[in-house]
Amino acid sequence: QVQLVESGGGLVQAGGSLRLSCAASGSIFKINDMGWYRQAPGKQREPVAIITSGGSTNYADSVKGRFTISRDNAKNTVYLQMNSLKPEDTAVYSCNAQLITTMGRLYDWWGQGTQVTVSS
Repeated sequence: QVQLVESGGGLVQAGGSLRLSCAASGSIFKINDMGWYRQAPGKQREPVAIITSGGSTNYADSVKGRFTISRDNAKNTVYLQMNSLKPEDTAVYSCNAQLITTMGRLYDWWGQGTQVTVSS
């Protein structure tokens, strides 16, 4: 059994900052890419930031220069530091992990999501 548990969402004023965390636990052998996605009301889920096991990163154009993704491989945890937040960043943020279990199975695993609301 694998779990991804997110934390750090909440309500913040425009221009403020939040830091999201997502910890993976369970029967994990290895985690490849980890990432954050978001879904705003009435919109499709979109990728926000991705980080490989080696630390390479990729960001959506809309968050470049404002958001930073990082990970702690020893803790199986990925972070998203969000600065200069805008009302259009309001969404449910979910973390994703491409992982291999101790049984040798490859999964694309998702967290439950955490709400981020940015007020103007």
